[in-house]
Amino acid sequence: MPKLSAIIICRNEEKDIEGAIQSLLWADEVLLVDSYSTDNTLAIAANYPVKILQRTFDNYSRQRNWALEQATHDWVLMLDADERITPELQQEIQKLLATTPDKSAYTIYRSNFFMGKQVRYSGWQNDSVVRLFDKSRNRYSDKNVHEELILESKPGKLKYKMLHYTYRSLPHYLDKWNTYSTLSAQDKFKRTKKVSLYHLMLKPAFRFFRHYILKLGILDGKVGFVISYLAASSIFMRYLKIWRMQQENTTLK
Repeated sequence: MPKLSAIIICRNEEKDIEGAIQSLLWADEVLLVDSYSTDNTLAIAANYPVKILQRTFDNYSRQRNWALEQATHDWVLMLDADERITPELQQEIQKLLATTPDKSAYTIYRSNFFMGKQVRYSGWQNDSVVRLFDKSRNRYSDKNVHEELILESKPGKLKYKMLHYTYRSLPHYLDKWNTYSTLSAQDKFKRTKKVSLYHLMLKPAFRFFRHYILKLGILDGKVGFVISYLAASSIFMRYLKIWRMQQENTTLK
């Protein structure tokens, strides 16, 4: 029976870290990879049987790949601090590993919560991530944000969902939103020849239409509108930042 290393990537997550750790205590090993938190994250984590490691954050892919190298066991369950493994999902994973898994990686669906409400539509209804995998056969791509596993083969799918509490407070969410748009701009900078009104106006408008109308965000009420608006705004900010980066690059030349 393969043993399991559970990994949490975090920085300044004192509001969420305890719940994440508690949902993983059944694993054979729990690693906390911290980017030098300045709040009470580490003090809270020290109350639990977890291995605390620290590494300066450069991007999500490198952080996760470094964490994989620290894990004792080949099978890994990767978790963010705002995610929780439910008892049903725990049992499903344990039963899977009690046999010989026929896949080297597995997709887990997420039930998302935003501003205190479960989001059932808004483009999040089929949200899934590959988080359970054999690290000896899979590694993360080198991207700043929205990192993906370079998979050996097509992943399997687990039945039960993890919980994802993506919103703590408006300042916290906007801080994450700003960070993600910056990292996304860095990823797409070299592939974007010239930022135009198409990028600044049409792409954000379509993103709002996609989330709010095509993906039925309207059925999530005010929360659906907020999610759709923030999704559109993130596209606008990404290309605004790319535009500024292009101008700075031209000036340097």
